[in-house]
Amino acid sequence: MTAFAALTYGFLASFILSAASRNNKLQRPHPPMLIYVGYVLCGLSLGASVILGVVAVRHFA
Repeated sequence: MTAFAALTYGFLASFILSAASRNNKLQRPHPPMLIYVGYVLCGLSLGASVILGVVAVRHFA
């Protein structure tokens, strides 16, 4: 299950970053869905890093 989540996250992040890069190159505005999914991925990254940080502190304390 973890491998599926990591693969899905990787595909989404790759797609979002390439689409944002292409839009910047063509000087077009980003679609609202692209921005929304980008914020969701940022939130998932932040949440995972906080959870892993707490687990590491509890494990080594």
